[in-house]
Amino acid sequence: MLKIENIYKAFNPNTANEVRALKGVTIDIQEGDFVCVLGTNGSGKSTLLNAVAGSFYVDHGSINLNGVDLTKMPEYKRASQIGRVFQNPFSGTAPDMTIAENIAIAAKRGKTKDLKKALSGNRVSEFVGAVSSLKMGLEDRLENPIGKLSGGQRQALTLLMATWLKPELLLLDEHTAALDPKTAAKVIELTKAIIERDQLTTLMVTHSMQQAVNLGNRILMMHNGKLAYDISSDEKKHLRVKDLYALFDEIRKKEQMDESVANIISEQYI
Repeated sequence: MLKIENIYKAFNPNTANEVRALKGVTIDIQEGDFVCVLGTNGSGKSTLLNAVAGSFYVDHGSINLNGVDLTKMPEYKRASQIGRVFQNPFSGTAPDMTIAENIAIAAKRGKTKDLKKALSGNRVSEFVGAVSSLKMGLEDRLENPIGKLSGGQRQALTLLMATWLKPELLLLDEHTAALDPKTAAKVIELTKAIIERDQLTTLMVTHSMQQAVNLGNRILMMHNGKLAYDISSDEKKHLRVKDLYALFDEIRKKEQMDESVANIISEQYI
């Protein structure tokens, strides 16, 4: 379904500020997988999502979705196959446009934009039903500018918009990180319900180990631009948060050992 083969990405290459964000990452995701991606800051997890979305081209390797090579495909073309929700609740929407207009744009993604037609009576009734299912009390406020809503309301609507056309792949980039715990829990509940209802193949970046344990059928753990662990469905069933902490400790210990060995080798040649 999604095949990521040996991708590399460096920012500011060949300068003092060079950052090697991805270092030979290979991942094979099957249709219907709900994959949680964990990692510390700078591990490469959000860079991985950006590479798949087409925010930039990778330096090496390939990205293939359902037999289509996305590697050099521009971001706007990938958008017809990929739905995305960002960390910032104010990204991914047009704040000065109404709720109905934003949903209409999402409903016409990849097609000729004709808002007047998209906002016809039948479609608006459909929008009301979909917004009502969010249980955010927004079904009577479709004419309100989306920028006037709370972060949680806006994130719920962004999730609705990203999944309106049942994308081949859904990307969630820490989409509850900016929300308070109660609102985040509600958005996660909506996320789980929509993904299960539409059987969406999903790649979700999160800092929450609890979310990673509770959601999906697979966990990828990134570290220093590489894939450190790939925890499959069978293993994940018995996983607890404390087990994930233990894996992070293993990564840190290995890194410290590698640094110690590198220092010893370096000292031998001084």
